[in-house]
Amino acid sequence: DALNKAVAGAVASKRRKEPLHVFVQVNSSGEESKHGVLPEDALDLVRHIRGKCPHLRCDGLMTIGALDYSPNPVCFDRMITCRASVAEGLGVAPESLELSMGMSADFENAIRIGSTSVRVGSTIFGARNKPANGGSAA
Repeated sequence: DALNKAVAGAVASKRRKEPLHVFVQVNSSGEESKHGVLPEDALDLVRHIRGKCPHLRCDGLMTIGALDYSPNPVCFDRMITCRASVAEGLGVAPESLELSMGMSADFENAIRIGSTSVRVGSTIFGARNKPANGGSAA
């Protein structure tokens, strides 16, 4: 609810008429260093956003999976299953939900397996420099 209130304020300040498009981040690897909901909790969060957050439009799911260069990365397979489960719970076709998985190092496998969106910034711009103070590199 705090996120919904913050987004509502930001939307109002920009006089935005359309909802902000968002993806629910799923922790497909189970790694503590990664954020996001567990795959089994994704449906509840998507339902919450769709039912209680009028300034947000949940377009799909995203993940930053564990590095896995095998032909069938487990995290990507897990996201295909998660999207199917969320779609079934919502009563929509899986293809109606975007699936963002894959980054510069593994985007080819992600696309082959079913990703509809990839993030390839470091391929284009190079790796980000991490600040010495441990803060964000915004």
